[in-house]
Amino acid sequence: MNILVVGGAGFLGSHLVDRLLAEGNTVDVVDDLSSGSLANLAEARGAGGALKIHTLDVLADEFPALAAIRSPDVVYHLAWLAPGRGSAAQAGHAVQGMVAVLEAARMQGSKVVTALPGAALYGDVPLRDLPIKEGHAWNPVGLHGILAKAVVDLLNLYRADHTVEFTALAMSTVYGPRQRMDGGVVGSFAHALRSGTSPHIHGDGRQTRDFLYVDDAVDALVRAGSRGGGLVVNIGSGVSTSIRDLWAMMAGPSAEDPVAVPRRPNDITWFALSPTRARIHLAWAPWTELRVGLRSLG
Repeated sequence: MNILVVGGAGFLGSHLVDRLLAEGNTVDVVDDLSSGSLANLAEARGAGGALKIHTLDVLADEFPALAAIRSPDVVYHLAWLAPGRGSAAQAGHAVQGMVAVLEAARMQGSKVVTALPGAALYGDVPLRDLPIKEGHAWNPVGLHGILAKAVVDLLNLYRADHTVEFTALAMSTVYGPRQRMDGGVVGSFAHALRSGTSPHIHGDGRQTRDFLYVDDAVDALVRAGSRGGGLVVNIGSGVSTSIRDLWAMMAGPSAEDPVAVPRRPNDITWFALSPTRARIHLAWAPWTELRVGLRSLG
């Protein structure tokens, strides 16, 4: 298959590229390197195979021409808004970039697969509703949540009006090797351990998240390339883990307590995603236990 990965030099995107190449696909990476790094693709480049890297913004005039030349079967869009970015200009760019990808997919008859921040999309839910299933109402929080809903609206519009097929994966907190320190709480904790510093915990640390190892997330993305048409599918472990318990797993019993700082705006309290629909429509289920996945971070 010919596959185009927008954001392929990022944390999640680069792991996806590794998997796609290992399965014998022809892969084109489009990344402006504003948050990704070519270092993330060192393994892919060293392994050989049908890989081409284009340092390019999806809003550049060259992007539609590239899509026309490569005629991808699937376009993965993993760069519509990087973690930690939330300015008005970046939000506008995210929407325009999503439209550019959908337009390219419309012209080439490609399927679009994207990843959504599940916690920002669903927002705070009652503890009794965990793990969250897809039928639960969305309560978007913050800019990422609002944009995630807008992305789904655009996907549905292009499917209805232009028969552009899509699968959107609402993901829990993905972690693993290559994650930046500002890319999530696991990355932040790992950096603190490597540097011998005490990490910050926002609030009392009792808030929970659903942690998903990057290889499991990539497996869901690959399966979504040929399954789950027209659906938003939750991708998570279904298990809630508190931030304090996460630090204890990573640091061990003798580690110093983290530094408490004020809780961030829009920080949800409880979270876990049910993988039931993913089992049915993607034949996917998580297999990496959190303690096992954390060992890969060194």
